[in-house]
Amino acid sequence: MAAGPKSVGFDYFYGITASLDIPPYFYIENDKITAAKIDSIPGTTGKGFWREGPIGNDFKHEEVLPHLTQKAVAYIKAHAKTSKPFFLYFPLPSPHTPILPTKEYLGKSGTNEYGDFVLMTDDMVGRIIKAVKDAGIESNTMIVFTSDNGVSPNADLKELEAAGHQSSYIFKGTKADIYEGGHRVPFIVKWPAKVKSGTKSSETICLTDFMATAADIVNQQLKHNEGEDSYSLLPLLIRKGRYQRTSTIHHSINGNFAIRKGKWKLAFAYGSGGWSAPVEKEAKNKTHLVFNCLIWKKTFQRKPILPLIM
Repeated sequence: MAAGPKSVGFDYFYGITASLDIPPYFYIENDKITAAKIDSIPGTTGKGFWREGPIGNDFKHEEVLPHLTQKAVAYIKAHAKTSKPFFLYFPLPSPHTPILPTKEYLGKSGTNEYGDFVLMTDDMVGRIIKAVKDAGIESNTMIVFTSDNGVSPNADLKELEAAGHQSSYIFKGTKADIYEGGHRVPFIVKWPAKVKSGTKSSETICLTDFMATAADIVNQQLKHNEGEDSYSLLPLLIRKGRYQRTSTIHHSINGNFAIRKGKWKLAFAYGSGGWSAPVEKEAKNKTHLVFNCLIWKKTFQRKPILPLIM
């Protein structure tokens, strides 16, 4: 596999090609697919949506999440036996589409299949945490749980609302939008040796901050042209020093930008900039919405919920 994880610094890779709804459906170990035979699978619709395409004979969509979790647990157990520190990047294939909770989780969330899949995801994360604890390396292991965007409309928001659940909390919009619901994500850190349990921060952070944070932890000085939009989170985590970020750039799926500073956000969009109503084409036809891109709007009704540090 050209330009795979091993070509950019990782020692080992086991995973899939993209999200679980995009073919080809293969497991890849380092630079080779693991399948002995390649077949073809038709596409599906609904919450269990995936596109048609080639599939390996050792690949079943419903088994991917627990299988990858088992591989991650095995990796932790093996590397904990050595004296060397290690880094594990585990991008979960859930709760992205296809929404495929296994039988033991169906109906357990009290919402719908998406809620059940989130519950299953939570359990998989719990297995990772347990593996770290059982390996005896819990105290000085930093575990970060986060996401790249807000909830997708494929979760069936009307079903969730009927069950009393608001996936975007008090915020407007969903995945792909310039609105808050498109960008607000959980950010939870567990690092017993350094981060006091139960502490929280109301600072607005960005996932681009991972690079500067990792460099700061290992005392690696970044060059002036490395991670220009990255700021170390270490001062927030250990409650020492000052977090340097002063503003954050947002971007919607349609290419609309926004800039945030403190509790204020300037959105360069007529509407959502994404999938939620009003979409850009419709919003442009409503003159009273034109001023959305010209004024600063206060975005928070309550205190921000990002990040949560544990």
